[in-house]
Amino acid sequence: MIYSLHGKILETAPNFVVIECGGVGYACRTTQTTLSVIGAVGEETTLYTHMAIHDTVIELFGFATKEELHCFQMLITVSGIGGKAGLAILSDLTPNRFALLVASGDSSALMKIKGIGKKSAERIILDLKDKLAKTNPVLQEMPAIANINNKADNFAEAMAGLLVLGYRQEEVMPILVKQDENLSAEELIKFALREMGRQAK
Repeated sequence: MIYSLHGKILETAPNFVVIECGGVGYACRTTQTTLSVIGAVGEETTLYTHMAIHDTVIELFGFATKEELHCFQMLITVSGIGGKAGLAILSDLTPNRFALLVASGDSSALMKIKGIGKKSAERIILDLKDKLAKTNPVLQEMPAIANINNKADNFAEAMAGLLVLGYRQEEVMPILVKQDENLSAEELIKFALREMGRQAK
């Protein structure tokens, strides 16, 4: 089992990267998220890996963070979700945003991802909701979250702020997960308050 790779980037393509380690080039399938952060051809990087062995094929998947790797490994345990679908989901969603979508039961947001239909989205939520609640740090720490600077965690900070204001998680989460992850926690809170105000009328 290959746990990780560290070496020079030889080649990149959509959802694909080759890393040279000790004179050997390892081809890894990966996400657009990982490709956006590992650097350019010629630079060194580290990928955390998952090896999938099929009847006639051995595939290596690589990810820039352990969080993305663990999320991928959970996804491929879901019936009907293979490596291709797992990469598609994590190319569109960060691990934290994916966890929030699943926790909120928002199958419609998952269905917007190429290759994910209604049944697959519902199966993902059914199979992973409890698992993510136990393993994802953002879900575990709500609402006791403060001083979070990472953009991917702005949703969690906004959620914590809204819970402090007295709103319930089940009414807030479906609103937050549909917003741009690049918004600040303050912007997300303002939007959620406006949206809930409209719904109350």
